[in-house]
Amino acid sequence: MNPLGSQSDTHFWPSAEIALLLTLIFGLLAVWKATTGGRAFQKIEQGLSRFAEHKNLLVGLVFLGVVAIRLVALPLLPVPIPGIHDEFSYLLMADTFAHGRLANPTHPMWMSFETFHVNWFPTYSSMYPPAQGFVMAIGQLLGNPWIGVLLSDAGMCAAILWALQAWMPARWALLGCLFAALNLGLASYWMNSYWGGAVAGIGGALVVGALGRILRRASVSCALLLGLGIAILANSRPYEGFLFCVPAGLWLVWWLIGKTKLRIAVGARLCLVVLPLLIVLVLTAAFIGYYNWRLTGNALLMPHVLNTRTYHSTPLFLWGHLKPELEYNNQQFEDFYNGWEREDYKTTWKDARDVTAEKLARMGVEFFWPGALFLLPALPFALRDRKMRFLIVTLLLCLAGVFVVIWSAPHYAAPVTCVIYALLVQATRHLRTMKWKARPVGIALSRALLVLLVLSASLGIARRSCDPLWWACTGDPSRVAVTRELLARPGKHLVMVRYSEDHNIHDEWVYNGADIDGSKVIWARELGEDQNTKLFAYFRDRQIWLVEPDVDNTEIRPYTPPMDSHP
Repeated sequence: MNPLGSQSDTHFWPSAEIALLLTLIFGLLAVWKATTGGRAFQKIEQGLSRFAEHKNLLVGLVFLGVVAIRLVALPLLPVPIPGIHDEFSYLLMADTFAHGRLANPTHPMWMSFETFHVNWFPTYSSMYPPAQGFVMAIGQLLGNPWIGVLLSDAGMCAAILWALQAWMPARWALLGCLFAALNLGLASYWMNSYWGGAVAGIGGALVVGALGRILRRASVSCALLLGLGIAILANSRPYEGFLFCVPAGLWLVWWLIGKTKLRIAVGARLCLVVLPLLIVLVLTAAFIGYYNWRLTGNALLMPHVLNTRTYHSTPLFLWGHLKPELEYNNQQFEDFYNGWEREDYKTTWKDARDVTAEKLARMGVEFFWPGALFLLPALPFALRDRKMRFLIVTLLLCLAGVFVVIWSAPHYAAPVTCVIYALLVQATRHLRTMKWKARPVGIALSRALLVLLVLSASLGIARRSCDPLWWACTGDPSRVAVTRELLARPGKHLVMVRYSEDHNIHDEWVYNGADIDGSKVIWARELGEDQNTKLFAYFRDRQIWLVEPDVDNTEIRPYTPPMDSHP
């Protein structure tokens, strides 16, 4: 198993070797020439420190700045093309919401449109929680679903700044925001795909920031923001979000019973925090139940659980076991669910080690950069800080939940994004106090690691690299080109997709929007003769085309049955 993905060797490792070499050079310079450029850096740091004191203004400027920089980079990093199964499922959800409904009726010809991570009974809908689809629906109404991704990623960076301002001095909160913005706000699949991550990052930041303020000065506004953060987590990453909120809930109870230094009356605590928070949580639970009921017919049955029961025979957690193989309506599902999924994890200790290594590699590449290695000497001191204990417990509990799940992607840990960068900032503060032979080596290294992060983000944009994990955000433009060609032709079109026997199961072409019958271009899977006949009869008013992605993924021609079919 390649821990970085099947396509990462070509695109990641050459740049990683260069980055590590630059890190070594910068590290040696920091040790030998610790005072080089000290005055210039000091002036910049003093200016940023003064500017950071304008807390509310800076939060807004961070949001606008991330949006502006990413838009300027569009010639090098254009609007992303979806390529991962999950992305198309989220796009279906966004299109459904943009049509003013939570779910769609099951299509009579659903078997020809069946695709990954989508439920068809009792409704045609995405299996994922609704938060990511909601922000993408806003983007779609503004012109493109990616606008929602852009706004949510910028919102995450601003929310992280706001959260860190409650836990550390303003200048250090700004540094943590820069870590997040440069690492996840530009050349990252969190920004350059439809997979998500930023929305849950916002939820985690709101919880951390609101709780930090409540423990200093209770207010209704902070209680509402705490409830909003929990609601976002429950509707974006419910499993990881629940684990993330456990320490917050315990700490809030500790504060409520008067075990903290802040002494205010119990009645005031109930009115200012508990009551507003309960109102938000009750409304959140009611919405989740209603959403589940509309999609699955059961308020307690989540769409993701329904999809797992319908299609998956592999375990979700490391200690699970394989179930008997299921039968599917097409060969692609057979290859994916009974082939690739079952072969990737067979419940052995070696498999457990492999998926753990995969998580470590992917999360390390996504959340950090080579210059962060300079923080290793200071990390033990940061972990011993009393003020960091709550954040450390939150991080460990959430990561434990991430690591016991088989499947992995860095955005699974999105709720702890704010916590990760808070700990990096605290380590940076300790690093700056370190000296070697009276030289301010720690200060030089802290400056070097930020310069390396700026270089990493800039080179990523210059190389047109949407993410260090290249496969995570590189869609196939061929399907988009075929769609545009058909949209330019008169009439309505039905595209039959024919795959070869050695088809790549991750290169799926059969995806449709919320209103299948109302779409000018519909994509369908070529199945048996009986199902195809029913499909053609249903869409008798459409011109029928054939595409063969495994032969020529840019050619479309009038449909002809396969050679082995019977007239």
